Amino acid sequence: MNALESLLASNEYLLADGAMGTMLMAAGLEHGDPPEEWNVLHPDRVQAVHRGYIEAGSQIVLSNSFGGSRFRLELHGLQDRATELNRAAAEVARAAADAALRDVVVAGSMGPSGSLIEPLGTLTPEEARDGFAEQAAALAEGSVDVLWIETMSDLKEVQAAIEGVRSVTDLPVVTTMTFDTRGHTMMGVSPAKALAALREFGPLALGGNCGNGPEEIEGVIEAMHEADPNVVLVAKSNAGIPELVDGEVTYRAKPKTMAEHAVRARKLGARIFGACCGSTPAHIRAMAEALAGSAIE
Repeated sequence: MNALESLLASNEYLLADGAMGTMLMAAGLEHGDPPEEWNVLHPDRVQAVHRGYIEAGSQIVLSNSFGGSRFRLELHGLQDRATELNRAAAEVARAAADAALRDVVVAGSMGPSGSLIEPLGTLTPEEARDGFAEQAAALAEGSVDVLWIETMSDLKEVQAAIEGVRSVTDLPVVTTMTFDTRGHTMMGVSPAKALAALREFGPLALGGNCGNGPEEIEGVIEAMHEADPNVVLVAKSNAGIPELVDGEVTYRAKPKTMAEHAVRARKLGARIFGACCGSTPAHIRAMAEALAGSAIE
C-alpha cells in the first residue's frame, strides 16, 4: 500500500501543508525569481519551510516544484535543468519528512504549464505530456510518494499531465483544479464536470485549490461531494483574496479564519485539507487544532 493510501486508511482526515512561495519570499526570494532554483541554491531554507509545516501538523508536504516543468522554467532560461531542479525539490522534501517523528507523505507538486493546449493555444497534447513526464520522472527519482497535479484549469492539460506521469512511474496521483471564475475554472469547467472527468483518470484524491478563498473552495467541495460522496476530496484554499496594500500583496484570511474553514469543509465532505497562497505554518497549526476538535455529525 502506498504511503498516502496507508495514511488515508488509518485517519479520518489528513492535513497537508500551506504556501511555499509565500514562505520563501519571507526568507529572501526576490519577486520574479524561480523558487525551484532555491532547491539547489538554498536547500536549507526550503527544508526549513517543510519542517515548519510538519511541526505545525502537516502530514503531507508538497515539494518546491510547482513551476518545475520545462515550460515554466523556460521563462528563466532554466528549461535544461528541469530534471536537476525537480529531483532536488523531491530530495529536500524527502529529507524533511524522513526527519519527522511521525509518518509524513511527500507529494511532488506539478503546476500548470502556463500555456494553452491546441486549438486554443500552440502547445500540443504530446508536448505537454512529454514535459510533464520529464518532471514526474525527476520527482520520482527524488523519492516522492505521490504526484500532486494542482491548480489546473483545463481538463486537457490534466489529462496530459496524468498521461505523462503514468508513462514514467506507477506512483499514485492526486489532482486539484482552481475554480476562480464564478465557481468554474478559467476554461469553464464546473466542480461537477471536473469530478466526473477527473474520476475517470483514477486519481487517489481530487478537489480544489488556490482560487479566491475559503468560501469558494467550500462550494467546490459541497458540489463534488454531492456528485459522488465516495471520492476522497482535497480542500486547499488560498488564505483569502489577495489585495495590494502599500505596494505589497496581502492575504487577509487569518489562521482563525482558515481553521473555521477547515471544519466547515470537513462537514461538507473533504478528507484532505491544507492551504495555498498567503498561508503560513500558523494557519496550518490553527487548522490542525480545529480539525482535532471537530466531529462529523
